[in-house]
Parts: sequence; C-alpha cells; structure tokens
Amino acid sequence: MLELKGKNVIINDDELRRREEKNREYLMKLSSDNLLLNYQVEAGRFHGREVPEGAHTGWESPVCQLRGHFLGHWLSAAAINYYETGNMELKVKADKIVDELAECQRDNGGKWVGPIPEKYLYWIANGKSIWAPQYNIHKLFMGLVDLYLYTENQKALEVADHFADWFVEWSSSYSREKFDDILDVETGGLLEVWAELLQITGSDKYKLLLERYYRKRLFQPLLEGKDPLTNMHANTTIPEVLGCARAYEVTGEPLWMDIVKAYWNCAVTERGCLATGGQTSGEVWMPKMKMKARLGDKNQEHCTVYNMMRLAEFLFRHTGDPAYMQYIEYNLYNGIMAQAYYQEYSLTGNKHNNPETGLLTYFLPMKAGLHKDWSGETDSFFCCHGTMVQANAALNRNLYYQEKHDIYICQYFDSELKTEIDGKEIRLHQKQDKLSGNMLFSSNTAGYQTYSEIAEQQENLPKYRKYDFDIHVSNPMKLALNFRIPEWIISEAVIYLNDELYDKTKDSSVFYKIEKEWQDGDRVSIILPIGIRFIPLPDDANTGAFRYGPEVLAGICESERILYVENDKIESEIMMENEREWGSWRYFFKTVNQDPVIQLRRIRDIGYEPYQIYFQIKRR
Repeated sequence: MLELKGKNVIINDDELRRREEKNREYLMKLSSDNLLLNYQVEAGRFHGREVPEGAHTGWESPVCQLRGHFLGHWLSAAAINYYETGNMELKVKADKIVDELAECQRDNGGKWVGPIPEKYLYWIANGKSIWAPQYNIHKLFMGLVDLYLYTENQKALEVADHFADWFVEWSSSYSREKFDDILDVETGGLLEVWAELLQITGSDKYKLLLERYYRKRLFQPLLEGKDPLTNMHANTTIPEVLGCARAYEVTGEPLWMDIVKAYWNCAVTERGCLATGGQTSGEVWMPKMKMKARLGDKNQEHCTVYNMMRLAEFLFRHTGDPAYMQYIEYNLYNGIMAQAYYQEYSLTGNKHNNPETGLLTYFLPMKAGLHKDWSGETDSFFCCHGTMVQANAALNRNLYYQEKHDIYICQYFDSELKTEIDGKEIRLHQKQDKLSGNMLFSSNTAGYQTYSEIAEQQENLPKYRKYDFDIHVSNPMKLALNFRIPEWIISEAVIYLNDELYDKTKDSSVFYKIEKEWQDGDRVSIILPIGIRFIPLPDDANTGAFRYGPEVLAGICESERILYVENDKIESEIMMENEREWGSWRYFFKTVNQDPVIQLRRIRDIGYEPYQIYFQIKRR
C-alpha cells in the first residue's frame, strides 16, 4: 500500500500557501466562547439570560437542531494544521477547548458531551422528525480523534472514549431491524470513527459499534451491482463509505473494500462527472450519464467534493491507479479552490462594487447567469463551512506518496519532499519554471532590465507547463521516481534527465517511472503540453464546457449564451488575451466569433460575477 507523505512535505506554491494562511487566520479569529456556547448550554455551564452578543448564527444558532456541529470540524482543522506547521497558537486554543469539553462531559454525567440533548437520538427511533443528530455528533467525535492522532492530546481521546460508551448502551437497546431504521436517518461518519477508535484502543466495544453501524440497506444493493444512489442525498452516503474504507484498513476484512469499490463504480465510473469533477445537483446524485437536465443552482456541494476526494485518495493508496489522482486534481482546482477563500484576479480599469474576497460558497451553480453565493464568517456555518476549514488546513496532502524504493509524484505544485529510503535521507525539490524570463513584480522596473534568453525565446505564453525536480542525496542512491502524466495534456509529455531528452509519453493510465542510481544534483524536467479542450456533457455532445489544462473556464454572462462555431474544432472558439503583466503570465480568455464577445476566466478566478460554464454549440 502506498504511504501518503504529508508532514514531510513543504508547500512553496504561493496560492496554496495563501489559502492555508487565510484558513489559519479564520480558525484563530473564531472565539472559543462562541465555538463552545452550545456545548456549555447543554451541560448547564452557561448562565446568561440572553444569547451573547456576537454569538454564531446560521446552523450554529442555539435554536438550530444542528447546533454545535462546526466545533468538530474546527478541532480537526486545527489538528491537521498543527501537524503540518507546528503552529502552537492553534494547538493551545484546541487544548483549552478540549479541557472545557471534558468539564461539559463531567457535568452531563460522564458520558454525553454533545451540543444537543440525548433525546434527539431517541426521537429518531420514535419516528419524530429531527435534523440529523448523529451527523452532528460525528463531527465532535471526528475532531476529538483527529486531535489525539495529530497532536497526541490524550484528554481528547478520553472524552471520545467515554462518549462512545453512551452509544454502546443506546444502540444495544434496539433490534437489528429497528436499528436499520435508525441508520436510514443520516449518521455522518460515525462508522469511520468507530473504526478509528478500534485501531487506537483495540476495545471490543468498537467492534460491536462497527457491526451495529453496518448499513445493509445501502451496502447490499451496491454489492449486488444495483444503483441505490440516483436521487439519493450524496453526502449522507459518502461518509458511510469512508467508514467502510477505514474499517477495511483496520480489520482487513475484504467485504469493506468490496463496498468501497462498488460505491465508486456506481457513483463515479458509471455515473460520470461534470467538467469540474463534481457530480451532484440539489445535494443528490444525478442519474447515470444524464446531467443536462440537472444543470442548476445547487450543483457541486462543497462537502461532496471534499469527501469524494478523500475516497479517491483511499483508493489510490490501495491501487496505485493515477486516475484517482486525476480526479483529485480536477476537484482541487475547480472545487476546493473555486468555492472557498476567493481572492480577486484583478483587471485594472474594471471598476465594480463587489468585494475583492469571498469566504465560501455552498454550491457551484452550473445554470447560466447565476453567481456564487458567498457566506459570512459567523452567520452561516452550513455543513460546507466545516469541510472548508478541513480542506484548507494543510494543502501538502495528496502531492507525494512512497512505497519502499518508489516515490510517486501525484500533483504539480512548488514543494519539497523530505523522506528516507533504507535509512538514508533524500530531498526532492519541485518547482515550476514559468518561463517568464524575469522577475518584474510591479511598474517600478529600475534595475531589472537585464537581457534574458528565456524572455526572448518565449514571446507568448508557452503552450506547455515545465516542472523541474531536483534530487538531493548525501550518497548515490537507487530508487524510482514515478510521475503522474495528466490526462489533460494535448500532446506527448516530454521528459528530460539532466537537461538531456529522456523520453516522451502520452499514457496517463500508468505512472511514468525513472529508476536509476541518483546522484546529488540530478534533475528531471517534465514538459506538459497544455491547451483548451471542449468537454461535452455525457448526454449531449453539443453542450459542454471548456478546460484549460485541469481548470474549467467560465464565461462572464448575465444570461445564457449560445456559441456559434465555424468548424468542428470547438476549442478554437476560445483564445487567450491580456496574457502578460510585468514579469508574469496571466490567464484571461475570450471568444473569437461571438457578438458580443464573451470574456472567460478560470472558475477559481470568478467571484461575484454571473457566469456560464456549459455552452450549447451550434455550427454556422
């Protein structure tokens, strides 16, 4: 099985670092008192007569049935960020929150520590309508477990372990048939938590909970090759299957893996994806290969993007299939980066009244003329608010993996990997050569006007991406570097070894391997030809979206536009413009033959403008 190299990866990419820092600032900005309010109210530890000024609202409001769920996400994000960066501010804040949760648990009788009353779970069994209490509770369990795993907070584990005792007693009071009814009401990722706690503690009670939370009514149809997903709420089922994934890793029982593979086949392989990589509409799975009628206002829920990326990562580690990493790349650029921590990609002279930033958009609409609906910092807290802080907590994940003497390069971002093979340290430094020729960062050009051969050679934006990988070893070392070849390249990738042509390939179905005895200072350069492609809908070849490399382009349109094209090469309707600013290449696009012209941007550069992703194509 491939091993994720996370903690040993340093991110140097400016955009990824910006997002991590914004995420850390946001985590620190939220007050502990407000994060804990609903827990303290439930435990009788809040004695005010009014809701405190500045208290969180939206789904965190004290009158919302899902109140308190965000704290679990916050704890997970804080733990993950600390593990990557060693940021002590976050750790100290998280530790103090856990101390207060332990006091809440004590005042609740020693087991229950939820932000909602226990009766909510009994109401499920009685058939009374209630909003996903187990989904809510899972978030706290997840946060406590992550805090133990990533920061070694023993008290967090103790609180979670005592809390689990309540679930052992409660779940054991129902028959199998009755508990199956209970499992039909969203359980979040409790199955994954029980597997994780089984791995940590070895306690038999978690084997019992794994058995109790086996959702046969979903898993059996999947194993039989049926489609239980069409029109089913997507993010109810994804965390359950993530639980199967973790249960497989902990127990080794093949049945768990069979469920995961059957789910992926039903959800992705047979269903297809939008050009962005997303797959949902109105929070439910779309019909298989039928998406045209589902392009609307609630496509691509952020939670589903994050959780499906986690599922893809699990399958990659166990199969080594680069298709899962390609899936992650599309969803990273066009989901995680398109739906959170927006920063305006400015255009001088483009005066507007919109903010230059945006925090989070629940959905990514695919209906033409709509726009991203950005949430506030303390007045929203819908489910995706939580997965946002987790997704951006540490963006050094999914870049590099290792299996014995093989290192896998999965994503292309400026970064550095430090690892060991046979006890010997190796350092791999990845950097994109942007082929811009100079380092001008503003209109103050004094002192930067020396001659550059690169600037002379690259008159226009290069039609390829170049990434250099420098290898640093103390002694010669034999190992294999495995490079993912993206499926979006428009011609053969070219590989250079120490500036000498080594090979060419277009095969994205396998990693490209270079195995040799490496010397200190060896360099591999990967040339990835990039361009615009038209990506049709699976159920309409004449309606599609445009991708520039892995990134979806969106036209700035107040109402739906039809594209009239001159020939069958549809992508030739889009051209780049305004490509240079001082020392940097830029990414602005426009149509060639439309009247009026349509301006396009990468979807992650779209902020508050109405836009259109999918265009109907008509030949002139």
